[in-house]
Amino acid sequence: MSFPLLTVTAAVPAVGAILTAAVPAARRTAAKWLALLVSLATLVLAGIVFVRFEPGGERYQLTESYAWIKDFGVRYELGVDGIGVALIALTALLIPFVILAGWHDADPLETSSKRWRPTQGFFALILMVEAMVILSFEATDVFLFYILFEAMLIPMYFLIGGFGDRAHAGSDENAAAQRSYAAVKFLLYNLVGGLIMLAAVIGLYVVAGNFSLTEIAGARADGSLEIATSTERWLFLGFFFAFAVKAPLWPLHTWLPNAMGEATAPVAVLITAVVDKVGTFAMLRFCLGLFPEASKWATPAIVVLALISIVYGALVAVGQRDIKRLVAYASISHFGFIILGIFAMTSQGQSGATLYMVNHGISTAALMLVAGFLISRRGSRLIADYGGVQKVAPVLAGTFLIGGLATLSLPGLAPFVSEFLVLVGTYARYPVAGVIATTGIVLAALYTLVLYQRTMTGPVKEEVRNLPDLRPRELAVVVPLIAVLIFLGVFPKPLTDVVNPAVRHTMSDVQQKDPQPEVEAAK
Repeated sequence: MSFPLLTVTAAVPAVGAILTAAVPAARRTAAKWLALLVSLATLVLAGIVFVRFEPGGERYQLTESYAWIKDFGVRYELGVDGIGVALIALTALLIPFVILAGWHDADPLETSSKRWRPTQGFFALILMVEAMVILSFEATDVFLFYILFEAMLIPMYFLIGGFGDRAHAGSDENAAAQRSYAAVKFLLYNLVGGLIMLAAVIGLYVVAGNFSLTEIAGARADGSLEIATSTERWLFLGFFFAFAVKAPLWPLHTWLPNAMGEATAPVAVLITAVVDKVGTFAMLRFCLGLFPEASKWATPAIVVLALISIVYGALVAVGQRDIKRLVAYASISHFGFIILGIFAMTSQGQSGATLYMVNHGISTAALMLVAGFLISRRGSRLIADYGGVQKVAPVLAGTFLIGGLATLSLPGLAPFVSEFLVLVGTYARYPVAGVIATTGIVLAALYTLVLYQRTMTGPVKEEVRNLPDLRPRELAVVVPLIAVLIFLGVFPKPLTDVVNPAVRHTMSDVQQKDPQPEVEAAK
């Protein structure tokens, strides 16, 4: 039996979470360092997975398969394709920075009980989310994926509801109630989506007789498994609804601004840069892989919803007065681009969508974490409470600007490559949709530059006059993220080499070929 690398990669943060939670209450610093070391060990393992993956090899590699619930045909079955490998690398890369950025976010207040261990719980929950997300990118058994898809809601619920933005809490008597509302809304939206998906999972088992993604997809490809058109469409809708809530796609998006606004900045990054990627990843792996005909049938409607998400999210971001909610609505717009690329049904669109998942995660992490450092200094999320920050904290302002420019997909930074591919791939099949989607670029420039202008330029407000610049720990968070954004902006080949073969397999699943450009015959 080969070494179970995929299992170990997910097991390390899971075991680390248990050990971190068990650290005595008085050893908060030890718990922090333990969580950080565990996240770095997971990053090393994810790097080994990335290196061992052969882009030109089998579709699913490093596979593991063990009997789990034999009576129902459920197996513990893992395997990664290029898309899964890229997202595992993203997750493992971001978690150490999330932990470093939140180093003091869960330190107990003076009034807290000595027996309560909020610090240990905070970092243990982050590691548990990491374990579940990585395993969900590896799962090739539909039932196993569903369990993980739902289970990750539990630690996220406690991270949102139990560990809010203290700067905001200190100035608002209703902060605890607002955090509770945001956490419950997050949980209910995703639970409803999950329950609908459960019905579809059961329906899939009834028609297919097992939960194995590879077996079902293979049987559909060779014609040994036929699913009635109406049944396939209903099953597709059940899966897609759950993934659209997680992504999130308009009009199922309303939980995201509340959750990101009330959570700490590191937890907000965990939500939009890590957890939400499970939804868009699952659209590629399960919706297109299991229900190719239904995917093509639903494409026109999904393209319209994606366009609404792009334009709506950007427009609402322009009018925001809250920094964190602005980033949340910008993310809704970006997820619209990702979903548009997936359902453009072109290789450029799907490659761009996968790269967008990675690049959006890095750029949003950079912007949101710097915004969190800014908010913790001033004690306010309101844009109007800032002004002239670049004169008193130039490094903070400079890194904030780079994160913002990455968000608007400036050429030379990583998101530009992915957004360009999505637009090219969309225009090749749906020219009108491609043109409409470009309005998202214009609006992104507007909300990003206006945000920077109002917070960082102009006269120095009295409240920010003594604002300290970024500290060494904070620089250790931001500088590597910016370096990765620049590297992937000028040299995306390491990712495209891994992603493109997986995209070709997905295009084969839905029996689609790239549209050929029309060339006029020479006269």
